[in-house]
Amino acid sequence: MSIRDKLTRFRPLLAGEQAPSPAPRATRQIAPGSGAPSPSRNIAHAEKWERLKASQAVFDDASVMVREVRYPLSHTHGAYTFAQFRDALPSWAKPGFDHPLSGAGTVPEDWLFFDTETTGLNGGTGNTIFLLGHCRVQGGALVVRQHFLPTPAAEAALYSSFIQDIRGATRLVTFNGKSFDWPQVKTRHTLLRGATGALPTLIHHDLIHASRRLWRDELPSCRLSVIEEVKLGVRRTGDTPGHLAPLLYFEYLRSGDPDAIEGVLRHNEIDVLSLVTLYTHLSSLVQRFPDIPDKGGASAQELMQMARWYDALGQTDRAINGYQAVANRGNALSGEAKLALGYAFKRRKQWGLALDAWEQCARELSHTPEDLYVELAKLCEHHLQDYEKALHYTRQAAASHGRKAAMLRRRTHPEATPNHHERRLARLERK
Repeated sequence: MSIRDKLTRFRPLLAGEQAPSPAPRATRQIAPGSGAPSPSRNIAHAEKWERLKASQAVFDDASVMVREVRYPLSHTHGAYTFAQFRDALPSWAKPGFDHPLSGAGTVPEDWLFFDTETTGLNGGTGNTIFLLGHCRVQGGALVVRQHFLPTPAAEAALYSSFIQDIRGATRLVTFNGKSFDWPQVKTRHTLLRGATGALPTLIHHDLIHASRRLWRDELPSCRLSVIEEVKLGVRRTGDTPGHLAPLLYFEYLRSGDPDAIEGVLRHNEIDVLSLVTLYTHLSSLVQRFPDIPDKGGASAQELMQMARWYDALGQTDRAINGYQAVANRGNALSGEAKLALGYAFKRRKQWGLALDAWEQCARELSHTPEDLYVELAKLCEHHLQDYEKALHYTRQAAASHGRKAAMLRRRTHPEATPNHHERRLARLERK
């Protein structure tokens, strides 16, 4: 934007009026692979940008570089093809799939898989986004587009190019994007003060939350790179680590040579492609739950966590089916599944089923918790009127309490007083 245009835009402010906020104007764009620079704007290292499949986009006399890579939907990234993402969306419309990951009522073109590269890992106004990368289904292919900031002065052009490119999207998919990427985009966009079009309102699916819910107790870390290797079958070779991105960008600003940031572009490209694969994998697990085979399907830990997820969502029937599937496998989580199963039956007031699940749990656990004996005692006394069993489980609870107090060597602590058990024992003996 020229100095004259800037003065024209801000002149109404000096007079106490509201300055207009016209939509940015795209004046020129070079088609990818054309190799022809703008007649009025030369591109340094044009042949290298062409090799990277990048083109120039100019908005209000500031230019950014836009890289585009197209993949056929038959392309395999990790364990899935991109066509499997497309095919997963109609399955969400089936009954019983009321879930945060649901894509019911959407088409593949609605989905935007998004990641950024920034000059720092901390938030705040001092952190600049220099690469906005995304992919979406368009024209029967998966299209990756990356909007690159060649100079800090072109930030308004960067967001104008990005906003224009993502029109029509209704769903946003990120990995830790609710905490970092999208708030950073909003912050930088706000600082531009109307120099670009408005950001669209998108339904946001942050896959880090689903990943942590399923794999926090199974994987050493829930970083995307770890999930790629262990769960998605994605193998990165010669990848540029994300933490080097700021240094490589500053090297580019110093030299102007796109070779400096080629590794960053390819790293970001794999990130957005892996988001498609991760969403497809999570959809496959949730949609097949709980009827997933043991071998080659889902681990007991994944089944258990998905059952808890449905339990937290208030979908008790599906949660019970999941807990039963884990319990039937007879693995190390069987006792834990039966404990959760008892609580689910209790919420549904199915007292007999709750009793059966908890009694099986008490027999299987090597160290039965005191709370479980208390739950059994209350269930037998108040709902089943089986006072002999209630008395038995109260004595078990008191004994467990005593062992814990002896181990802690804190008999004088209020927690170590067995009065609550003694009162229940006295009441049950009277009954």
